[in-house]
Amino acid sequence: MLHLKNLIREIPDWPKPGILFYDITTLMKDGTGFSEVIHGLTSAVRAEEVDVVIGIEARGFFFAPTVAHSLGKGFVPVRKPKKLPAAVEAVEYALEYGTDKLEIHQDAIQPGQRVLIVDDVLATGGTAAAVASLVEQLGGTVAALSFVIELDFLDGRRKLGGRPIHSLLHY
Repeated sequence: MLHLKNLIREIPDWPKPGILFYDITTLMKDGTGFSEVIHGLTSAVRAEEVDVVIGIEARGFFFAPTVAHSLGKGFVPVRKPKKLPAAVEAVEYALEYGTDKLEIHQDAIQPGQRVLIVDDVLATGGTAAAVASLVEQLGGTVAALSFVIELDFLDGRRKLGGRPIHSLLHY
């Protein structure tokens, strides 16, 4: 999988000075690379018992539906506020500067369901931990979390409480 790093564009000082942004759009436009990512994400969790796959807005939507399809499972979106039409469960979580909020339909996860959470990047772990708490608020169990990229130096795993984590690429 390390050759996939060559397909990821690195943009220094974006979105602010001092940040090195890993742009996955260049990876996704490469058919072979994108296919390898989906295969890698799917293979890593095939042994896990999964009932449904969650994708986190926005970039998690690039990968989670395809992983769900590959596993023969359903897809559930977790969205920013006021994007879902039915009754929602919400979680507010801390960011570096302030807070953010995510929502899921109240009927999206059934009690006892085992959930795979998929996103593009595991950085500080705050967003993934918030989504895991949403799953648990609805009575589900986080079976595993899968990421295309993990920024090891930010130690996001620490916030995820020992849950199974699969990351294809590490920086």
